[in-house]
Amino acid sequence: MKELSMTIDGKAVTTRNTFAVINPATEEVFAQSPDCTSEQLDLAVDAANRAFTGWGEDETLRRQALIECATIIRSNADELAVLFTREQGRTLQDTTEELLGSAWWIDEVAKMEVPIDLLVDDETSRVEIGRKPLGVVGAITPWNFPIILAVSKWAPALLVGNTMVVKPSPYTPLTSLFIGELLRDILPPGVLNIVSGGDELGAWMTNHSGIRMITFTGSVATGKKVARAAAQSLKRVVLELGGNDAAIVLPDVDTKQVAGKLFGMAFRQCGQVCIAIKRLYIHADIFSEMVDALREIAEGLRLGDGMEPDTDMGPINNLPQLKRVIDLVEDARQQGAKIETGGKRLDRPGYFFPPTIVTNVSEGVRLVDEEQFGPVLPVMSFSDIDDVVERANGTVYGLGGSIWTNDLGKGRELAARLDCGTAWINQHHGFRPNIPFGGAKLSGIGIQNGRLGLD
Repeated sequence: MKELSMTIDGKAVTTRNTFAVINPATEEVFAQSPDCTSEQLDLAVDAANRAFTGWGEDETLRRQALIECATIIRSNADELAVLFTREQGRTLQDTTEELLGSAWWIDEVAKMEVPIDLLVDDETSRVEIGRKPLGVVGAITPWNFPIILAVSKWAPALLVGNTMVVKPSPYTPLTSLFIGELLRDILPPGVLNIVSGGDELGAWMTNHSGIRMITFTGSVATGKKVARAAAQSLKRVVLELGGNDAAIVLPDVDTKQVAGKLFGMAFRQCGQVCIAIKRLYIHADIFSEMVDALREIAEGLRLGDGMEPDTDMGPINNLPQLKRVIDLVEDARQQGAKIETGGKRLDRPGYFFPPTIVTNVSEGVRLVDEEQFGPVLPVMSFSDIDDVVERANGTVYGLGGSIWTNDLGKGRELAARLDCGTAWINQHHGFRPNIPFGGAKLSGIGIQNGRLGLD
């Protein structure tokens, strides 16, 4: 593959040092990524600050530029998807959908109105709330959805007149770098700078005096570090952190109809989704039937390289995450858990772990209490609705949660009792440009998307 470069001040920038990028389906190094120095980060921040004045002046130009960005990503989606699959592990269909979805996302953001609130308008006075861009915004993005989660940060920020320095995860830097190259002729120099590196680069960004805000998606532990570092210069922060989402299934559902939806929302992308179902509570009356249905779906999936057309599920993205999943499953096994299906790494190259259903577990077991972020689902029984709501809320996390029932009135009542940022009824993923998204408790600070995200 061609050598990719960082984008700083609208120009291609290479580095003295590089780091390896591994294909998770083969465990082989297939590319090298630039390793940004602190001096190069200074150049990126300086370029973003210089670009800020002119970029903030013309809203029409900004909207048109975003639409052109979407067009470029859409027209290069096939080539980008191959690179995306090789560094991330998901199927080619899935990565293509994320790229096309990202282009759609940018188009939708370009249509959003930047609000002015009228508070008072009477005979004696008029009071408005206006909003101004902050300046340079730094974005640190994760490896699970590296493109759409980056787009959901930089597209709204650019719309309202900010400029950006974006750092993708060192596990998946390449597609973001390629997009940076594609957009150099669309955006004015310095408006969107894309740099790559490891944890040290993220620390430099959060400590940088020229960056006014940090928007970060990742783990709780790293989010705390970001918040501490940002506090030194009172940077604004938006932190979208981990989740341990509970889904509660009432006995009035059609098991066969609901099982596939629950499975998909737990195991999409190997369960490596911040708002995946990570704890499943099934009413005792339908527990056995639901477990049987979930097991049947799991055992019917084909794991393989995402480049192969008949692959249903690719590998876990990286070795540390695979080791964590193995550790949590083994701990649960030692605590007396029953592994209904799966439970062991595949004996082949690649970070493959089959979809795993675990029963005979409860609160107090690490697999239930911690975020697994992988293809393992603890399934638990309940009989009392008040008890299960208390169990669902009994966590330090609070990203999402869901209620599954044919009684929508009951669903609304119970969803309102879930202590989380987003509560759904009969679904568990609802991520759109116009819908605010954020977490409660340790799952984050601040809001992304929608009017509240623009604010």
